[in-house]
Amino acid sequence: MKVRYSYLPQQFKNIEPLWRNLKKFVPKGDFTLGNELNLFEKKFANLIGAKYAIGVNSGTDAIKLSLKYLNVGPGDEVITSANTFVATVGAINELGAKIRFVDCDDSFCINVNKIVDAINIKTKAIVPVHFTGCVSNMGEIMKISKKYKVPVIEDACQSILGSYKNKMSGTIGLTGAFSFHPLKNINVWSDAGMIVTNNKSVYNKIKLLRNHGLVDRDTVSLLGYNSRMDTLQAVVGNWMLPKAKNIAKKRIANAKYLDKELSKIKEIQIPLRPKNVRHVFHLYIVFAKNRDKLLRYCIKKGIEAKIHYPIPIYRQKPFQKDYSKGDFPVTDSHANKIISFPCDQHLSMKQLKFITQTVRDFYKK
Repeated sequence: MKVRYSYLPQQFKNIEPLWRNLKKFVPKGDFTLGNELNLFEKKFANLIGAKYAIGVNSGTDAIKLSLKYLNVGPGDEVITSANTFVATVGAINELGAKIRFVDCDDSFCINVNKIVDAINIKTKAIVPVHFTGCVSNMGEIMKISKKYKVPVIEDACQSILGSYKNKMSGTIGLTGAFSFHPLKNINVWSDAGMIVTNNKSVYNKIKLLRNHGLVDRDTVSLLGYNSRMDTLQAVVGNWMLPKAKNIAKKRIANAKYLDKELSKIKEIQIPLRPKNVRHVFHLYIVFAKNRDKLLRYCIKKGIEAKIHYPIPIYRQKPFQKDYSKGDFPVTDSHANKIISFPCDQHLSMKQLKFITQTVRDFYKK
């Protein structure tokens, strides 16, 4: 049996209604900041309970423009997690700021007990990463934010419809950054992102920042960026968005089944699942004994398991002058033990059972 990792062929298999929408849209020529984008922004804001949403070019730009609102630049520092994807740190780096890493905990999110030690007079923002679809301990993070007067920009690119104490991810900090990259839970056909906020001043300025700082065709208010979401992608997004809640529910159900069955295998350890968090499982990750051999065995059997990530971002080449292996021991430990299994909404129960049985068979040998 084959258990593929990418579900895109299934996600976009039966799309006749979408084709009809696109055929209606194209002749209008409404390609730049068009009506479909306005509709998508309103629908997305409503979906997650935010007042405002701004469609941008990517999740990376959603983080970057949020930091740009805070005037983050050279000489500033931004705190984020040591086990994130490169896009998080790339957004910070684009503005010339220094990345200040903090270790994670066993939920794969930033360890809130270590944030204060990383704060100094140069700290301009905290960017917690809601990694895997879990949501960081935003209660403690916002207390730190208030005490030290450091704004929070949520990297919620992997956690659409995740929540912390019933507050939706991305709506707790000053802004939330989301991604609709084809590999995300809610996806379009190219790069695309969204910034959400409940602050009207933030909304008004970031709307300018994403479109060259243009108030209208002839008036430049500030120097911004070319970071608009293509209206074509918003057409796809409007078709996908009604499916969002069911996608999240199905992923959660699949993960619950995998947790239940894999927890029966003594060589597998289920990560921390915080009780006050709604985890939407963009990634389904567990800790495994003899991980590398298990990975090879699963792939040989037709299960496209992966590792997110074998080399932590802080140990990658751009950071070798600033950090050394061992600086963030929890992140390093995870890199040696984690394995990701498919968990998406299109998996059948037969495929889920095949994953768990394959893992059992490996350890029996």
